[in-house]
Amino acid sequence: MRRKSGDKDSEKPKPSAYNKALGLLARREHSRRELRQKLGHSGYAGDETSAALERLGEQHYQDDERFAEVLIRSRSAQGYGPMRLSVELRSHGLSDARIRSLLDAAQIDWTASAAAQLRRRYGSAGTVDPAERARRAQFLLRRGFPAATVRHVTHADVDDAADENS
Repeated sequence: MRRKSGDKDSEKPKPSAYNKALGLLARREHSRRELRQKLGHSGYAGDETSAALERLGEQHYQDDERFAEVLIRSRSAQGYGPMRLSVELRSHGLSDARIRSLLDAAQIDWTASAAAQLRRRYGSAGTVDPAERARRAQFLLRRGFPAATVRHVTHADVDDAADENS
């Protein structure tokens, strides 16, 4: 006898919230807030979710600090600046003070990172055209670099181009 897809006998039993979260963590790091949302969307009760997250934390399978460090390394390698990272980490429930300390601990040269993004996007040639400089500055601002860094990098470009034309 063939079972229909709606038969209760053919459905797999739903894993516990702990096992579901553990499976998610096996694929990549997740923040505590992110796991809570995913388990809630999967239909797990709040108390079962809280107990699972507590147990995962005690076993060091889930750690918001480790999650943040991985996210900072990953996003900075993709060329995103500290402001973008701060916003993303805040959306995962980390405090501003904790975010600042994690960004400081990462010891990333944001000026060099911004300059590398400019070279990757626009090549190594500088420009004296104000409209082009503004376009490049907007690109860096959208990537999450602070205005002071953007100003420094885009003006350095202009100074280099002026020196080459002399």
